[in-house]
Amino acid sequence: MNQAVKDELVVNIEQTLEIKAAPEKVFEGLLKHLCDLGGEPGKPRLTLKLERKPGGRWFRDLGSESGHLWGFVQSIKPPTLLEIFGPLMMSHPVAGHLIVRLTPIDKGTKLVFKNEVFGPIPADFRAGMTEGWGQMLDALKRDVEG
Repeated sequence: MNQAVKDELVVNIEQTLEIKAAPEKVFEGLLKHLCDLGGEPGKPRLTLKLERKPGGRWFRDLGSESGHLWGFVQSIKPPTLLEIFGPLMMSHPVAGHLIVRLTPIDKGTKLVFKNEVFGPIPADFRAGMTEGWGQMLDALKRDVEG
């Protein structure tokens, strides 16, 4: 695949944080923040549900049998691993994979967050994905350390 095509079809985000809290607290905080996303300024918060089991859905329930599927739980091993695959926030023909690994360290937890997406991803989504995930992870850190 030539580089220009790859740049248009692949998003690869990786962020690492050290959080001053036990892995159990960070994992529970992560699930909370994945289900209550801040959204964009001036827009309502996104409230999602996560079924905590392999094959479980991560989705936005709008009621009356309406909603948006964001993904499925591929692996869950509290408090060290969460993997989700699916289109995430995109209504585009994409394949997405989200993985979060938590490792105990001397003063808390090392969190490694990876989001890889393959498919025709609009430029505005590309620009906002790294920023959006970064805001969610910063909020998680503030919440569990506070």
